[in-house]
Amino acid sequence: MSRPKVSVTMPCYNSEDTVGRAVESILEQSFGDFELLAVDDGSSDGTAEVLRSYARMDERVKPLLLAHQGVVGAANAAISAARGEYIARMDSDDISLPARLEKQVGLLDADPDIGLTSCIVGFGGDRDKCEGYACYVDWINTLTGHEAISLNRFVEFPFANPSIMLRRDLLDKHGAFRDGDFPEDYELVLRLLEAGVRMEKVEEELLVWNDPPDRLSRTHSKYSVEAFYSIKSSYLYRWLESGNAHHPEVMMIGSSRIARKRAAMLEAHGVEITGYVDIDPRKIGRPIGGKPVISRDDIPPAGECFLLSYVASRGAREEISEFLQSRGYVMGRDYLLVA
Repeated sequence: MSRPKVSVTMPCYNSEDTVGRAVESILEQSFGDFELLAVDDGSSDGTAEVLRSYARMDERVKPLLLAHQGVVGAANAAISAARGEYIARMDSDDISLPARLEKQVGLLDADPDIGLTSCIVGFGGDRDKCEGYACYVDWINTLTGHEAISLNRFVEFPFANPSIMLRRDLLDKHGAFRDGDFPEDYELVLRLLEAGVRMEKVEEELLVWNDPPDRLSRTHSKYSVEAFYSIKSSYLYRWLESGNAHHPEVMMIGSSRIARKRAAMLEAHGVEITGYVDIDPRKIGRPIGGKPVISRDDIPPAGECFLLSYVASRGAREEISEFLQSRGYVMGRDYLLVA
């Protein structure tokens, strides 16, 4: 049997109502040289039978029926069984648009220096009811080139996981998903970026990313805000070791209790916060833990310190970047956005 160009890996759990359409969206691709490894992770509904029915109709659909072990075990089982040169992720409640595989394969084929690709994604939910998630989708859709993806990696996960396609040999070299009390997809991307893997997105909408209320990222503790900050702090510390000329010292933009709690995860790795920058006149001049709180108008000249912004309010990141750049600060050299 010839080796397919692409192995699409799709973990499934109790998704009988949506998995059929997800499978059909792969079978309707304009690029046909693929296998679909659909892993039923011990579902208690009719998911397995839906997968079997599609396998009877199209030999490219290869169901793997497992005892329940969770999304990491299911995703890694699919990767282990995959024979393709490229591995594409897919979820059982999302829709790949017809040109997805063709466009992503084309990008990887055209540039051997690109190790991982994604795409623009459509938000498949109610924007009024799920405004925060919709804004997150809008944000990741602005990060299309490697530099933007890399510099913003410590803000949030810069991809929709089911939109990713990457070279199989990267997983052979760096490992697949790791299981733990952290978001496995984010950890993998942080690990690959740390290893120097180049990432680019196809600047076309190629996936509809649905937002059901029982989506795992909404319900499991490993996808909580604290879990994200915990894993990002580990990788951020290692980035600062080489990227911060003033390491281990940083100044922190934002001095709220929540921001300080999240920054404490970074301090636990050995980073020293030398002071805080704030715009609230009630806080300026009042030390926190013996460390000064200064107005942002009083930040040192560019090159004399490194700033980490923990301000997460909507629109703040863009405004803070504009302000710092007006002062000669360069993102990635003098500051990073991390919230």
